[in-house]
Amino acid sequence: MEAVIRVVVDPLNNLLWSHVLIYVLIGVGLVLTVVTGFVQLRGLRYSFKAFKKFDHDGITPTQAFATGLASRVGTGNIAGVATAIALGGPGAIFWMWLTALIGMASAFTESTLAQVYKERHPDGTFRGGPAYYIQRGLGSRGWGITFALALILAFGLVFNAVQANSISDTLHVAYGWDRTAIGAVLVLLSGAVIFGGLRRIGTVAEFVVPIMAVGYLLVAVYAIVANFAQLPGVIMLIVRSAFGLEPAAGGVVGYGVMQALQFGVKRGLFSNEAGMGSAPNAAATATTPHPATQGLLQMLGVFVDTIIICSCTAFIILLSGVFTPGGALKGAALTQAAVTAHIGRAGTTFMSFAVFFFAFSSIIGNYAYAEGNVEFIRRSKTIVTAFRVLVLCLVMFGSVASVPLVWDMADVSMGFMALINLVAIFLLRHKAVAVWRDYRAQIHRGVDNPAFSRDALPDGGVDLPGNVWPGSTPTRDPGGEPMSEQAVLGGVR
Repeated sequence: MEAVIRVVVDPLNNLLWSHVLIYVLIGVGLVLTVVTGFVQLRGLRYSFKAFKKFDHDGITPTQAFATGLASRVGTGNIAGVATAIALGGPGAIFWMWLTALIGMASAFTESTLAQVYKERHPDGTFRGGPAYYIQRGLGSRGWGITFALALILAFGLVFNAVQANSISDTLHVAYGWDRTAIGAVLVLLSGAVIFGGLRRIGTVAEFVVPIMAVGYLLVAVYAIVANFAQLPGVIMLIVRSAFGLEPAAGGVVGYGVMQALQFGVKRGLFSNEAGMGSAPNAAATATTPHPATQGLLQMLGVFVDTIIICSCTAFIILLSGVFTPGGALKGAALTQAAVTAHIGRAGTTFMSFAVFFFAFSSIIGNYAYAEGNVEFIRRSKTIVTAFRVLVLCLVMFGSVASVPLVWDMADVSMGFMALINLVAIFLLRHKAVAVWRDYRAQIHRGVDNPAFSRDALPDGGVDLPGNVWPGSTPTRDPGGEPMSEQAVLGGVR
């Protein structure tokens, strides 16, 4: 069965990641950086002001940020970084950094658009994301459904199998626990959260994410302080390797520039998700008076994920002495060995907990994304329930499946959804720029809590839902007709 799947997966992986996506990802990010006036530099200071709770009945901005960060911060930060170093060399970390810095503009744009085009759900919460802004902003429900299906496959199914696989692999190697039993426990824990709805997901993410991030950062700080004299050399190794200036020694494997670039961008995108179209699904759920606040928060999430947490993993590995080019250790096992080298046998136990919390939070964050896209295609409690059961089946599958196959399937599904989303946010960039300018103008006028009106958009927000943002311009449905009262109140199905 695996051989049959690989006949399809391997050529698609090569096409997407060797010839298409790297250039589109960086190219769109650079364009958005310029048209927003370097929002990742000028807007970062505003991000910390956006942690405000405006509506006790909805998903708060902080909960939406935590849900987005819960999905970003996962095994990509542990296994993904280690895989990038093992297969692309230390230079892959440099390209991860660059991808994140450029991608912050993409993250701001996609999450701002998700807020602009969000729709009100019957239970009072909001839904939104690329599928919604593709349908309304670009007038194409067909491409909206295509993106939704790609995200459902990637995040609802394959990525959750990846996260479950990392948990199962770590616990099996560390303690010899049975993978099937681990999978069964994960199914029970995941089911308890996802059957509780989006509010429970937001609450769990808001609690778990800070704990796991702080614990992991403390270990990284200890490793850096204890080996501080070696840190400048490690940074130089990363930079030199990124440009092929670090020669192979002693007959061991050398890494080329394209190899470092490919694995750095691929694993960087898997980790921080900037431009992929995933985090906007969490951003859209927040109740906030201005769309730019979620754009700023999700942009901050990319910075935290890659520039801080992924860098910590890289330093832990490269300062430990356990990494050797072409060595057998890869993925979570390499990071686990590095942590153990720094703090002793306690590192095995710590990494077991770290991988569990990182990956489990990603499972619930990923599910939150997928549910919104299932409902975009069709709102049905029966379909959502069936999807939840299918998600739990994939959690079980990932717990016992082959590691390489699961990761390669994740790369293909991630590549397709990222490609669709990057084209969409490029075409809708003028809307996000108008929102950003409106936000900054209010801040400069001394407004403490900027509020948005669709009149701030170039076309008056004619293609926005009529029951979310105030404004004087009548709204129209995605087909161009004036929206009926039923459509305004219930959203376009």
